[in-house]
Parts: sequence; structure tokens; C-alpha cells
Amino acid sequence: MAPGNCTRVTGFIFWGITDSPKLQNILFVFFFAISFCTLVGNVWMIVLISVDSQHHSSMYFFLSNLSLFDVVSSPVIAPKVMLSSLVKSKDISFPGCVVQFFLFSFCGNNELCLLAVTAYDRFVAIYNPLLYNVIMSKRVCFQLVVGSSLCACVNATVHTCTEFNLSFGHSNVLNHFFCPCQEISCSDFRINKRVHFIFAAIETIGTILTILISYIYIIFAILRICSTAGRHKAFPTCASHPTVISILYGTLIFTYLRPSSGSSVDWEKMVAVFYTLVIPLLNPLIYSLRNKEVKGALRTTVYQKLVPQCM
Repeated sequence: MAPGNCTRVTGFIFWGITDSPKLQNILFVFFFAISFCTLVGNVWMIVLISVDSQHHSSMYFFLSNLSLFDVVSSPVIAPKVMLSSLVKSKDISFPGCVVQFFLFSFCGNNELCLLAVTAYDRFVAIYNPLLYNVIMSKRVCFQLVVGSSLCACVNATVHTCTEFNLSFGHSNVLNHFFCPCQEISCSDFRINKRVHFIFAAIETIGTILTILISYIYIIFAILRICSTAGRHKAFPTCASHPTVISILYGTLIFTYLRPSSGSSVDWEKMVAVFYTLVIPLLNPLIYSLRNKEVKGALRTTVYQKLVPQCM
């Protein structure tokens, strides 16, 4: 459509995930269960790290911030999806769409930055353990978290501006369950795509390089440990972090680097459900199940709460 025929819309309409009433009821229960478990799991991680004195190291400080942003990101998408499953009205206002997209982009970008910061923290802990507390002081940890949030905010702002500084004339219907609306614009968004790509590439390449370089040094440091017991003690220190990285980056690579002609819209929605709703649920589970200190603290907490009640 010619630019002169474009207009400013006041809202968008979601097609949602499915039109089947039975499936919509099932999806409502599914999304409610995921959102509830995500909230409980991440809040539990934050409280456990805050209360237990054994978890006041920088690694757990970064982990608690990661859980905090998972708590924030889940309500950004899930409530609207659940509401669309219950009622026929699937519309969202233009400002609401902007806010939803910004918050989701901010939390996602911040998670990438925090994973890179945590990789650097594990590198310092294993490669230079004697100076670990000096290098990763409380002030440095706070600066790293603030810096991650600032980078995420800049990236999210750029993404949001390039996404919504457009005109929509021929349609305001989105065949999705949240707000990627660039493809239905009637404006020429080639420049917007380039700006979006440049900022996304800078952050993605920067975080991936930080993670790869940190783990290369970590592997060499572990291989230099003479005793087998020392190696077995070092590996669990960073065992859960690569798992989270593999799931998140694997999903992003599968989503954005696969051929666009080889997948259906419904399949894209299922993948989007995974990285918007399921990954925030998996993070506390992975860190809990693959970290001996967290599991030990959980058993201690449960024992302290339940045993006095049974006596």
C-alpha cells in the first residue's frame, strides 16, 4: 500500500493461538499453571537467596536478579493470552501494545546480559579464586547489574521505536498472541529492520563472545587442576549456567535463523510460547535441580518448617 494510504491505528486485534473453544479452555488452564509455577518458583528463589546467608555470593546475587526479571516478564504476556482464551474480545490498545512489547524486549535483553555477566562471574571464581571476593565486590556486582539493565533498556527502546514508528492502514489484525506488528505495516520499514538488526547483533554477539571466552578460560582452568576431586568440585560450580544458556540461545537461534519459508505460523506460535512463557519457568527449576547448594538450602528450609509442626 502506498504511504499516502496509511493511517495511525488506535489498537490491534490478536488472532490468538487457536479458535477452538475446547482448546482455548485447555490453553487457559495450561497458561495459568505455567504463570503460577513461574511466579512461585522465581519468588522462592529470590526469598531463599535473600534469607540464606550461604547464598550471599555474587553468583546468587545475579541469579536473584535473573529470577526477578523472570517474575516481571511472565505477567507481560500471560494475562492477555489467558484473557483472550476466555472472552471473544482479543483487542489491545496501541499504547498497551507498545508497553507490552517494550517490557518483553527489556526483560529478554536483560536476561541475555545477565547470563553473560554470570559467565564472567564463574570465570573469575574458577580462574582466580583467591581474588574472587576482591574482584567481584558488592559494588562491582551492583554496577554490572545496573549496566545490564541500561543496555537492555537502550536496546528495548530502539526495538520499540523501530517497531511502532510505523503506519498501519490495510489491517490491524495480528496472527499472533502478542505484539510483533512490523509485518502488517504499510510503511517502508527496511531502514527500521536494519537499525533493529544492528542493535540486536551488537548485544547478541557481545553476550555470546563474553560467554564463550569465559567458558574457554574456565575449561582450561579446570583441566589444569591436578586432583580428580578438585575437578569434580569445580564442574558443579557452573553446571546449571550452561544449561540455561543452551536452552535460551538454542531457542533464539532456532526462531530467528531458520528459513522463514519452511515453517508455519502455528509452529512459530508454539515456539513463541516456549521462549515467552516456558523459559522463565525452567530457569529456577534448572538452577535448583543442578545446584547442590540450592538443593541443600531447600531441604533445610523444608525441614525447619515442617519438622516443628510434626513434633
